[in-house]
Amino acid sequence: MANAPRVYSIAAHRGFADALVAGLVPRYGDGELGLARLTLLLPSSRARRAISEAFIRHMGAAGRAGMLMPRMVVVGDLDLDEALGPLLDPLGATDIPPAVDPQRRWFALARLISEELGVDAPKGATLLRLAREIGATMDRLLVEDVAPEELYGDSVLELVGDLSGHWQSALRLFARVQARWLAQLQEWGALDAAARRNRLFDHAARRWEAAPPDAPIVAAGVTSAAPALARLLRVVSELPQGAVILPDFDLTIPDAVWDELGRAGNRPTPADTPFARDDAVTHPQYHLKLLLNRMGVARAEVLPWHRKGLTAAPPERSHAIGSLFLPPEASKIWVELPPEKRRFSKVRIMQAANPEEEAQAIALLVRQALEEPERRVAVVTPDRALARRVVHHLDRWNILADDSAGRPLSQTAAGRAFLLLAEIMGEDAAPVPLMALLAHPLVDGGMERGQWLRQLRRVERELRGHRVKPGLEPVAEIAAKLSQNNSKVGEWWTITENVLAPLIALGAADSAPLADQLDALAAAGEALCGEKLWAREDGRALAQFIEDMRLHAREAGFALPPADIANALAEAMDSIAVRPPYGGHARMQILGLLESRMTRAELVICAGLNEGIWPARGSVDALLAAPVLRTLGVPGSDFRIGLSAHDLAGALGAPEVVLSRAARDESGPAIPSRFLLRVQALLGELLPRHEETRAIALARAMIRAPEAAPYPRPHPMPSAEQRRVDISATALDRLRGDPYQFYASNILRLSDLDALDADPSPAWQGQIAHTILERWHIARRSVATATLAPIMDAVMDEENVHPLMRALWQPRLQAALEWIEDQVDSNPDREIAAVEAWGDMHVEGVRIHGRADRIDRLPDGGLSIVDYKTGRPPSGAMVSQGYALQLGLLGMMARDGGFKDVQGEPTAFEYWSLGKAKADSNPFGFGYVETPLKIPPKRSGIEPEEFLPITDGFLKGAIAAWITGEEPFTARLNPDYPGYDTYDQLMRLDEWLPRMDEEEERSA
Repeated sequence: MANAPRVYSIAAHRGFADALVAGLVPRYGDGELGLARLTLLLPSSRARRAISEAFIRHMGAAGRAGMLMPRMVVVGDLDLDEALGPLLDPLGATDIPPAVDPQRRWFALARLISEELGVDAPKGATLLRLAREIGATMDRLLVEDVAPEELYGDSVLELVGDLSGHWQSALRLFARVQARWLAQLQEWGALDAAARRNRLFDHAARRWEAAPPDAPIVAAGVTSAAPALARLLRVVSELPQGAVILPDFDLTIPDAVWDELGRAGNRPTPADTPFARDDAVTHPQYHLKLLLNRMGVARAEVLPWHRKGLTAAPPERSHAIGSLFLPPEASKIWVELPPEKRRFSKVRIMQAANPEEEAQAIALLVRQALEEPERRVAVVTPDRALARRVVHHLDRWNILADDSAGRPLSQTAAGRAFLLLAEIMGEDAAPVPLMALLAHPLVDGGMERGQWLRQLRRVERELRGHRVKPGLEPVAEIAAKLSQNNSKVGEWWTITENVLAPLIALGAADSAPLADQLDALAAAGEALCGEKLWAREDGRALAQFIEDMRLHAREAGFALPPADIANALAEAMDSIAVRPPYGGHARMQILGLLESRMTRAELVICAGLNEGIWPARGSVDALLAAPVLRTLGVPGSDFRIGLSAHDLAGALGAPEVVLSRAARDESGPAIPSRFLLRVQALLGELLPRHEETRAIALARAMIRAPEAAPYPRPHPMPSAEQRRVDISATALDRLRGDPYQFYASNILRLSDLDALDADPSPAWQGQIAHTILERWHIARRSVATATLAPIMDAVMDEENVHPLMRALWQPRLQAALEWIEDQVDSNPDREIAAVEAWGDMHVEGVRIHGRADRIDRLPDGGLSIVDYKTGRPPSGAMVSQGYALQLGLLGMMARDGGFKDVQGEPTAFEYWSLGKAKADSNPFGFGYVETPLKIPPKRSGIEPEEFLPITDGFLKGAIAAWITGEEPFTARLNPDYPGYDTYDQLMRLDEWLPRMDEEEERSA
């Protein structure tokens, strides 16, 4: 006859790990080897560490110098949002086939999908992503003990007709691939890892049930409701020396509330699904009810664990936690709930303005707590970005804090270097990943690091701007030019080219074996980084990842386009967590939700309590619709909300708790977590009037600078020597409209730094158009019938214009250029005297220089100054006000003989715009001529004989005021001048311009 199940619960306020040890020692610690005979079944490796630390604390408090600890076996936490833990492989189960390697399964599933879908199968990274999703869905079903044949059961088939087309297609694909995969496993003599774990659990359950072991076995902290594990826990609870100890199971829940949680897997009739739509799956006790139901244990059979830990909170805390998470109907009792049932003493709420302020305030709380001897503190958050911020802020005070949840391999130094190499290979050495790789902290190519970076910066400055052509050739040309004056640049480029050239050659292929690509990337990474690439924990994880993927990719013969390898690797590396080697502060921990289970400290800070973070947003299975999963007995995505609620309930049991959130995140206002709103609603009038404001105030004070005096409108006064600079034909407008811009660009010689692989800008478009027209005019001198179209194609190819940009812009540009071609051909009396001609002159001792796009000689001998515009030409008002004087200055140079081989009096001044034509009669649709002169049929403009004198007056006035005079270079002298915004930040425009506007409004 089986023993009655021994199932215990440790209340949240008692502190699970310490309370567990406090009860295990007197119960199993008889004699010197008592505890050593005990076997503990734990949910995770982190739990094993927490229990070990609890044993050490307990023995230290008891004055014992040493001890033999129990055997601790990790059976794996099977929550669907977490990685499967190490397997329990008990009692030499040699008849159970081995588990298939996850990487081997990944590539095999990709092959099966490709064969099933045929020509419609996705390629490259998309195929691997689909294979990973199918594998995750198979594991999800296996964990819940759902047999493959259940997909073809009557209850599922009845649903298929009601599903949309894409869900039906996804279900059929999954079923076919799963059937073929099971046949493949049988051929290999292997099992899926989850299936093998289920068999191991069942094997151990049968063995222990038939012959109970002499040594005690206790399952502690295991909350997974996986059916196979639930069966094992039932057997453990019935062993003569066995027990199951649950964390934070609420024994005080009224029966009505317990019933409101739902059926939790109990089927009233065989036709019903195991999970009802109205089950309270988001409740923190729901998964524990599901576990008890699958174990066949009634709630009344669960006994309280009467020991408490070193970090226990008042018993009232558990009552308040139970009241906090009541289901909707039961929450109505909050109105009449007595204060002792909802009192959260020493639980504070902290709200920051943004994540940075929140992290700084948390760091201050941690520092304050660590100043007290023996006081431990834990920061619990699922927000890894917030955790990293806290780590960096603590480093300010030399507090080394490890984020025990780890970081994805793709975000580590070694992982990022490897992905940059993959991007370079797939993107044909695009400038951004190329410069990012060569500046990576691990990269030095064997040179001294400072020497390496100096050469890199020289090359990067020259490489900035629009990408000229793909491959390494543009960088090679820059390096060759720079090496003429600095041999170190040549040495630097030789190392770089020797390493990257094989990658670029491999990346040129349409497809290549993945194993070969990994070999090439690993060799390049080691050549650039040396042993540093593999030296730390991230490097070791990267080495293991590459080795496993290379082995199974070669076995599967898997190939993919090199352009896809960066995405494929990034997605695979995102699932690998790299954890620190636990060398941080002994009394401080930063934990994720999984790592925080069973861990306790005197102060627990629950951070990131916003919707979408804690709890996280629910995910949808990509292959099986929610009704299908529910029919099969698989909990939905809302189940994870209940798990995160249980994590918060456990954290709330600490002696002192701070609940923290930020009012805004990177994207905008954030919504408070539903759990935090429940705390505020439950407390009601008991909510502290003054929340955790001191830490926030200190955090703000740390970044608060003394109030600065209002910044005045800049009006620099350079010396007379500094003022004596040349003026270009385009800079005179800037000098008169915004003298500060002229001061910054022409006197200070400041210019903005072009971006790497810069996007096409209007200035760049104008440069392309001018280059095409210049080459066309030169070609016509030799071949009168030369056309623009082939020249335009050649220039576009040379400039490596993006295909989308080319498709959108080239037809418009071609139409406008053909209009210019037609205008030139239809006016044979106009002789093109000069193209892209440089000229200069001296006025009042100041050199004026500029470039004329085109100068035509008219039939009467006069000159026409032509300026090409890709957009709208300056208005007549701007010209007459002296803010668009380029044509007039070029005319003055031509009149004074400033252009070589061009003599004559300028009589016409024209803007030839490539914009949309103003008249419908233009068959090309683009292109028109505009002039600032008042020439019939125009009724406005400047009289032709007055244009040059007016320009001369504006020029001499500007020279007298700012070049030879003492006028200040006032910022935005003419607010309506349409200048560039290059120097707005330098002049601190946003600080003084609004103040000036307010003063003008008040004076008006």
